[in-house]
Amino acid sequence: MAQVVVDADALAVFEEQMRLCKVRAGETVVVLNCAGEHVDHVHALMVAIQRLGAHTMHVSVPRDRTLAVGVQGRHPLVGHALALETCKRADMVVDLMGLLFSSEQLEIQAAGTRILRVMEPLHVLKQMGPTEDHRRRCEFGRDLILRSRTMHITSPNGTDVKYGLSQYDAIAEYGYTDIAGRWDHFPSGFVFTQGNDHEVDGTVVLAQGDIICAFKRYVEAPVTFTIKKGYITDIGGSGLDAMLIRNYIESFNDPRGYAIAHIGFGLNERARWHQFASSRSLEKEHVMNALSFYGNVLFSTGPNSEFGGDNDTPCHMDLPMRGCSLWLDDVQVLHEGHVVHPELRFVAA
Repeated sequence: MAQVVVDADALAVFEEQMRLCKVRAGETVVVLNCAGEHVDHVHALMVAIQRLGAHTMHVSVPRDRTLAVGVQGRHPLVGHALALETCKRADMVVDLMGLLFSSEQLEIQAAGTRILRVMEPLHVLKQMGPTEDHRRRCEFGRDLILRSRTMHITSPNGTDVKYGLSQYDAIAEYGYTDIAGRWDHFPSGFVFTQGNDHEVDGTVVLAQGDIICAFKRYVEAPVTFTIKKGYITDIGGSGLDAMLIRNYIESFNDPRGYAIAHIGFGLNERARWHQFASSRSLEKEHVMNALSFYGNVLFSTGPNSEFGGDNDTPCHMDLPMRGCSLWLDDVQVLHEGHVVHPELRFVAA
């Protein structure tokens, strides 16, 4: 029998993460992946879980090579009824596959199983690791959103957009989960919600240095979205960035891809805006640095199924923006990319 070697750093990271998730003796934790993917994570996770006294099970299914990697809401668990049932009967699932925006994820959560998504390599997990202060600030931001009826975002580059709020929930994504039925992503550190149906109007301008997560690319030339009643009606811009975005959305042949999806702001001071410019292993990285960096506004397009809406289009774009100001009703949260609300600011020890 081949000997499995577990990296000591990975074991330490995952054991601490499982402690934050309140994994304990008597629980069963499923580690879910596609065959041959994230194998080192699988081994380290299973040892970490066992060291906390819990039972663990590895569920692995083959990846359908006809399915594009990264398409939201479409994943290899589809059609594997026994694997899905196993996940639903567990106390917790560590998702190395990517179930986000899928009916299967919602079904697992509805069964009371908590889910932790892990997609990043070890060096990003170590760099961005969650803290209890991340949780405090993210939960405060979530509660602030839930008390508000409007979100207003502006920027010196021309962004001026308003979201009606109250129809949908808000999510504090801080990097771990210890609550039955709750999903989170390790690592993360941001707050987001969904605008009311047909109540998002205005202009969003992507400027130089903003990020197109689908392409792991920084914006070089302005892209202007005109938004009316929750849908993009025009994508303006003569540069390559606008051309790429237009072509990407068109390629899905789904008008729901022009819908406005979730909106939020980043609160993780350990995340790096410049990560895509400096990383030597970018092809192995996900986009959590981009989604979480401190003071960003996370504008996105496409599905709202994460919040219980009926738009499950696979066409999804996350577009973190720098230098924006953001208000919830008359309470200012960000000023030109700086977190100004005292309860949301990071204060170094």
